[in-house]
Amino acid sequence: MVKYLISACLVGEQVRYDGRDCLEAKLHALIQNGQAICVCPEMAGGLATPRLPAEIMGGDGADVLAGRAKVIDTASIDVTEAFINGAHIALKLAQRHHVSHVILKANSPSCGSQLIYDGSFSGQKIVGNGVTAALLKQHGFHVWTEQVFLDQLKLLEFFQKSKNDHRTKI
Repeated sequence: MVKYLISACLVGEQVRYDGRDCLEAKLHALIQNGQAICVCPEMAGGLATPRLPAEIMGGDGADVLAGRAKVIDTASIDVTEAFINGAHIALKLAQRHHVSHVILKANSPSCGSQLIYDGSFSGQKIVGNGVTAALLKQHGFHVWTEQVFLDQLKLLEFFQKSKNDHRTKI
């Protein structure tokens, strides 16, 4: 059975930096039916909610893990250690629960897995991974954004419906 690790904000937990969530009902359903577990790496790493927005300065999550970049919040406070600690907690959780796929919040300095903000706090994005996404990928996990996962799910549902419609016509 496929087991997922999902960003806690995507399943309705109010853990985003601004104290809100990003609830995706189909992801919440995976939690309810026991196919998934959730984590907020930033909170697991010791940060509070709400908290100041943070971005990676000088690279992406892999660079943070290698000591070549830092995670800085809008008050210029270095929160790198919390991001790294949270990433390691998420990794241990994924390993302990034999997770096969990970669905993380897009664009986040922790969870982004395609694009992240560029560190200028201007809304500009760059290609890269957040700290947790980078660590999980380094350990062989399949990491998707919520949109990529939901698009794949829609495609699967479409093909299943088409297959069922075809059967009823025969």
